Amino acid sequence: MARKPARKIARKPTKKATRKPAKKVARKAARKVTRKVTRKAPKKVRAIPKGYRSVTAHLVLGNAVQAIEFYKRAFGAVEIMRLAAPSGGKVMHAELKIGDTTVMMSDEMGMSGEKAPASLGATTVSFYVYVKDADTAMKRAAAAGATVVMPVQDMFWGDRHGVIRDPFGHVWGLATHVRDVSPADIRKAQAALSQPQVQTPPRLDPPTF
Repeated sequence: MARKPARKIARKPTKKATRKPAKKVARKAARKVTRKVTRKAPKKVRAIPKGYRSVTAHLVLGNAVQAIEFYKRAFGAVEIMRLAAPSGGKVMHAELKIGDTTVMMSDEMGMSGEKAPASLGATTVSFYVYVKDADTAMKRAAAAGATVVMPVQDMFWGDRHGVIRDPFGHVWGLATHVRDVSPADIRKAQAALSQPQVQTPPRLDPPTF
């Protein structure tokens, strides 16, 4: 009787045969290391912190505690932070948010020669603040204790604008932009205001006898 041919049994591939090429393994390992390094990399720090602009005003005050409360009432300011001086009683540094802008302030310390308006007897700077309604803002500031220096009025550069002085000597302009005016038209309007106003003398009727 003829023998049946023996069946070929398929052998399972050995570990050696299933091994991935060395280059692929190396690339995969490199990717894993890169991912780990990326996760551990420190977050990039902003050169200008979030919530700040390139230029930030810093007010020097005779009484920062009272001023902070005034700015909250007058301008709706929101207090961000406050650091008391080590000696106590005075504010070494505080930050308020007025509208979309951070304003820094502190009591007069004398460390860098800065003087509060009360000590100086004047102020060398003023602030121009845009608001939604200058008339309402002016009334609110005056009710909080500010002095009206110039009532709100329409100005030739396109703003409705008024000026107040706060109880601590700082001057604030409150403005709402009401119309767009080109630089050329602003110059013309300014020139017209600079012209001397010629007054026409009143007409005198001849006397009657």
